[in-house]
Amino acid sequence: MKKEGDSLLNENEIARYVRKAMDDYFQDLDGEDPSCAVYDMVMNCVEKPLIEIVLHHAGGNQTRAAELLGLNRNTLRKKIRQHRIK
Repeated sequence: MKKEGDSLLNENEIARYVRKAMDDYFQDLDGEDPSCAVYDMVMNCVEKPLIEIVLHHAGGNQTRAAELLGLNRNTLRKKIRQHRIK
């Protein structure tokens, strides 16, 4: 079990970061509507670093990374191309 201060984040910490980022985003908009779909914006911001770190953890093995992510390998490859991940 990880303790507070460990380098790995638990789900509650990730959720807290997302809430803070979204609160800041809407404060910065100062009452204006977002210029894009918020869900797509957030998913695109989160998906690339998630795939990058899982690929790194899997030693670049896309099959293993897809398993860890719970994705089909072809779906992972599509997302790698989409995000221009090397």
